[in-house]
Amino acid sequence: MSISSSLSAGVVGLASHATRLATISDNIANSQTPGYKRVEANFHSMVVTSGGGTYTAGGVRTTTQRYIDQDSAITTTSNSTDLAVSGRGFLPVAQATEVLSGSETPQMFLTTTGSFRTDANGYLRTASGQILLGWPANLDGTIPNYPRATSEALEPVRINVNQFSGEPTTRIELGINLPATETEAGALGDPLTQSIEYYDNLGRAETLEFTFTPVVPTAGTSNQWRLEIVDGADPATVIGQYDLEFDDARTLGGTLLSVDDVTGGPYDSATGILTITAPSGPIDINIGRLGLNEGLSQLSDIFAPFNISRDGAPVGKVTSVEVDETGLVNAFYDTGTTRTLYQVPLVDIPNPNGMAAAGSQLYMPTPESGSFFLWDAGNGSTGDILSFALEESATDIANELTELIRTQRAYSSNAKVIQTVDEMLQEATNIKR
Repeated sequence: MSISSSLSAGVVGLASHATRLATISDNIANSQTPGYKRVEANFHSMVVTSGGGTYTAGGVRTTTQRYIDQDSAITTTSNSTDLAVSGRGFLPVAQATEVLSGSETPQMFLTTTGSFRTDANGYLRTASGQILLGWPANLDGTIPNYPRATSEALEPVRINVNQFSGEPTTRIELGINLPATETEAGALGDPLTQSIEYYDNLGRAETLEFTFTPVVPTAGTSNQWRLEIVDGADPATVIGQYDLEFDDARTLGGTLLSVDDVTGGPYDSATGILTITAPSGPIDINIGRLGLNEGLSQLSDIFAPFNISRDGAPVGKVTSVEVDETGLVNAFYDTGTTRTLYQVPLVDIPNPNGMAAAGSQLYMPTPESGSFFLWDAGNGSTGDILSFALEESATDIANELTELIRTQRAYSSNAKVIQTVDEMLQEATNIKR
């Protein structure tokens, strides 16, 4: 009967609006939760076939949808490892309980923001127990080519703040002016030396001795020098010996004319680099290209080391950790050096709203969401990773309070339907009297 269907529709309506009230309550309760994605209850009518001049109420049913793809405002923080995604993409994380239990392949969850800090074990984790995942870098800071359609290569990002690190010297820039008067006939021919400090593979400071000996002719000017390089760790061994000649032409005066290697690595005229082999390994020394005013020069009567620099660093301790916009996790040392430890990718999902919510603003890919792909942040369809930032809640308090009033009125109206049907049934019962 239609009157009975009206009663059922009213009861279903109460339940449906109770569901809507629950979603509104969640949204309001999480209005200050970073990264929270609002939930909405959607209503769908249920139509029952009617005929014979009667109508049967079908009622209503509800489904809930969490809008995971909805962007929120970004707020600035003071913590360098507070991370938020600007644009499309998700940060990969794992549960701390699974990582600490020794799992080699922890389950990957996705989130759009998180306040990560190093814990007692050095893992970058949130207060609710999510550990950031990333690809480990090589010792030289480069990131290998990892597979992008699987999370198997991802590892928990772990920073040992008490770990020391040194960086060996691999390159030296040598800018020295040699006095042209020393290669003239009658000059004394005394050698000129320059010591340059470098760092070996253990972070120890060592010294390279550069000795420039002029070639003094019997007449005129030779513009030639003999360069010998000796390592301070073994002064008796010459690790590099080169014959240098400088140009004295009008436009090229003072620049290198030729470099001949007697012993040691060859000189590359295209780059201006000669390579020597120190006890710690090969070191590239840039003395300048032929015919260009760079590196070594021979002008006037002044011996002037005007530009000497080298890479490498002594042993240092981690002072801070930051994640840049491409997802590189960089450790900064008190020696002024920086080392890349990991790269955090951004995970792209074809249908983010199809993922399953796992609590604490975590989501899991499902068949409905589609297959995921791991991108370098800023590439492909993904956005950037922002440090010193957190994503705010997607809840709009004004909108939720408005929906709360509408839901309350609709709930009261459904209750009124039940009350009216009850009164009509009471009237039908009273006919018998």
